[in-house]
Amino acid sequence: MKKLLVTLLLLASLLLLTACGNRAVFDTTYTFTYAMVALPDGSYVEGPVQSWRDYDDGDQLQVTIDGVTYLTHASNVVLMSD
Repeated sequence: MKKLLVTLLLLASLLLLTACGNRAVFDTTYTFTYAMVALPDGSYVEGPVQSWRDYDDGDQLQVTIDGVTYLTHASNVVLMSD
């Protein structure tokens, strides 16, 4: 009985980890070199990232490009790494 329970728990956890699709279980990418930021007027700002910050309590990102800091929703930013 104990072996069956352990086997079922392992199988369930395996299914939960593979059910994530294309999402990474552990995201370890913290260095981004290039960003594109969509502005409210429909234009885009893009360039090398000097710094960026992700706020834990929401979906806001702060990205600095060419000395200008942009605070925007995460859906308006594309961060890229080499």
